[in-house]
Order: sequence, then C-alpha cells, then structure tokens
Amino acid sequence: MGVSSMTGFARAEGEAAGISWVWELKSVNGRSLDLRLRLPPGYDGLEAPLRTALAGRLRRGTISANLAVNRIAPPTIRINREMLQRVLALVGELAAEVEAAPPRLDGLIGLRGVIETVEDEAEDVVEARRAALIEGWGVALERLVASRGEEGARLGATLLAQLAELGELVVAASSCAAAQPAALRARLEQSLAALGDLVPGMPPDRVAQELALLVSRGDVREELDRLRAHVAQAGELLAKGEGVGRQLDFLCQELNREANTLCSKSSDIELTRIGLALKLAVEQLREQVQNLE
Repeated sequence: MGVSSMTGFARAEGEAAGISWVWELKSVNGRSLDLRLRLPPGYDGLEAPLRTALAGRLRRGTISANLAVNRIAPPTIRINREMLQRVLALVGELAAEVEAAPPRLDGLIGLRGVIETVEDEAEDVVEARRAALIEGWGVALERLVASRGEEGARLGATLLAQLAELGELVVAASSCAAAQPAALRARLEQSLAALGDLVPGMPPDRVAQELALLVSRGDVREELDRLRAHVAQAGELLAKGEGVGRQLDFLCQELNREANTLCSKSSDIELTRIGLALKLAVEQLREQVQNLE
C-alpha cells in the first residue's frame, strides 16, 4: 500500500425509509484524528458508531463531516380533536354574548394547534433510517480513503524525487569533505608563511598538531554517515507506505540537524554551499511530508 495524504473529499447520497440523505466529508492536515461532525436535529445518536467507523479507517487528519437529510414521503396530518372541542366550546360561550356568524370549517382548521403534522416514529422505520445512514457513512469513508490515497500517490512521487536530490547532495558533500584536510593544510601553511616575518618558524611537529586539530574540528564524516542513513530510512518508509507521516516528519528534523552541523563545521565555501542546499531540500521535503497520514 502506498502513502496516503491527509487531504481529500468525498460525497455519498441515497434514499431509504422515506428520507433522502447526503454525506459530505472533507479532510485536511491534523496532528491526530479529529472529527468535526454536523448532524441534523434528532440524529445525535449516530455519533458514536460514526466515530468508531472513522477510527477503523483513518489514523490522522481533521475530518469535517456534514449530513443533510430531507423527507421524500409526505408527513401524516391529523386533527387535534381536544383542541377543536375547546375552540367549539369557547365559540358556544361567546355566541350568547356576541352576535356573529357561525365559524366556518376552513377557519377552524386554520387555527394554530387544530391541525398537527405527525412524524412517523415507528421503531422499525427509525432503525431502517439509522442503518441506511451508517451504511452511507461507510461508503463516504471508503471514497475519502480512496481520495486521500490518490493524493498520496502524487505526493509519493514528489517525495521520491526529493529524496533522490538529497542523496545527490550528500554524495557531493562527501566528495567535497574528502578534499578538506589537504585544503586545510595548504591554508595553514599559507597563513604561517604570511606570518614568517613576524614570528619565528613553527616546528613541523607543532604544525602537524595544529593541522590535526583543525581537521578534527572540521571532520564531517559522522554527519555524512547519518545523512546517508536517514535518507535510506526515509526511502524504506516510503516503500512501506501506510501511516508513516509521523516517522518521516521526525526524520526530517534529524536531517535538518545534521545539515546544520555540517554547515557549522565546514571550512570550505563549496561544502557550506552544499550544506545550505541540503537544508533547503530538507525543508522542502518536510513541507510535503506534513501532508502525509
């Protein structure tokens, strides 16, 4: 399985038990798995199974999910006879005091509370709707996973290219670092020659000691070894694919640390230039890695 992005979008819709519904899911980067759920009134009981299903399919990302529900079957209408009897009784009381035409039927049923809309709350209907909505959530999740996978495939190709660039820079730094001892010796001898008229000549063994100290301070072999190891490990994680975003992000921090040390130890302009290029390449790699699940 290839790497997966934390960015994606999915939609699923359907009809069941007198309703139509639409799920819309949007996923963006997040340090952990965070679901921001918007459900219509009366559907709050779905939240627990929805979260459980999400945790079974995704590891990281901020998921914004919205459910829209509409009735496709007409509601049941009934007369509230108790309310109607009260109205008629009141009309009878007022008839002795006020001369007026008898109330018309359309006027009576137009009074608030006389006509009621009855929601179909039969248990089997409610359960059928619940099951359909959870099933639709599963479809939407599968589509979101596919969307994140497609984006991950594009990211994976980019990351492989960036790792190849890092590998080339490490090779260039190794070649440059191999020439540092000779360059340091030449620079030290040049400096001593320039000071020859001001100070007595330095004994050869003292020159060797100073040169050894300079070479030791500028030795970047350990940094280069760790850079090679980190680049190789990053390639292995990309090949592994699933859920490696956090590990790759940590490796990017380590790569950046080694590149910083390389620059600080460098006594050569070319090696410093390569070190700065390494830092830039690592930063670009990390920007992409932070999109991975």
